[in-house]
Amino acid sequence: MNRPTVAPAGTEGVCSPRFEFVSTPIVRHRVIAKDTWQLTLAIPGFARRTLPGQFFMVRIAGANDPLIGRAFALYDVHDGADGKPEGISVVYTVKGKFTRALSKCVAGDQVEIWGPLGNHFSTSPVEHLILVAGGVGQTPMLTTALAALGKRKFGTDVCTEAYAKRVSLCYGARNREYLAGVPEFQSACSDVHIATEDGSMGVPGRVTDVLVPLLEENTSSSKRIVCCGPEPMMRAVSEIAARYGVPCEVSLETPMACGIGICFTCVAKVRQEDGEWDYKRTCMDGPIFPADSIVWE
Repeated sequence: MNRPTVAPAGTEGVCSPRFEFVSTPIVRHRVIAKDTWQLTLAIPGFARRTLPGQFFMVRIAGANDPLIGRAFALYDVHDGADGKPEGISVVYTVKGKFTRALSKCVAGDQVEIWGPLGNHFSTSPVEHLILVAGGVGQTPMLTTALAALGKRKFGTDVCTEAYAKRVSLCYGARNREYLAGVPEFQSACSDVHIATEDGSMGVPGRVTDVLVPLLEENTSSSKRIVCCGPEPMMRAVSEIAARYGVPCEVSLETPMACGIGICFTCVAKVRQEDGEWDYKRTCMDGPIFPADSIVWE
């Protein structure tokens, strides 16, 4: 049974008042690509409030090694028998101690999750929304595409009508084995463009190789880029967006420990209006920022 609680003591004034901590069993846990898992949890409150781009902190209940949680973006929302949002899923790749341990969990095992956290992608009208994902950076893109084209509504706090006429996904990975959820993206998006470094699927090369042609077609239409993935990729996309004069948002994947602004481990250099930069907490001020505001290292 879900056991929601209020925000932990000491976080008052730091967390959103809608922040919740829940202990809940895993509903479904499956491999969807090489070293890539989809974790599904039945949490109606989260399913009905979370917006594309927001994230959750997840840890294994009762575990103390590792003790801290990890940040996972909303991947999808699942309806119950009554047709109302009932569950959420996140997608992750197995990289370190926590994700290796999590990948061994099965349906029925208990996890702890707090959220929804962070800000969401812009919903301002645009003719052509271009989603750019590298590696597991595709995780926030499915709900973004569905919302942008008006195929599904998320949350209750922002306009949920369609805000784009066309949504393209540019998705890059090392090889075809690491591409996750391609059929779902092909159904959700207007068009999908894939690049793999070894040429095993789509265009041989990097994701920027499929992004540039989209920016050069129909230059009279308004465009906006949404990007998530490894930092070097996001920096490259940011530079391309600036070169073509296209607004770009990046969802930073800065490592987090608490997700609620207490530990200051997820700071990023963000340029201010006066041109100087300051450290901003990715969990509280982001994870989504205008690409041209990031001071890339």
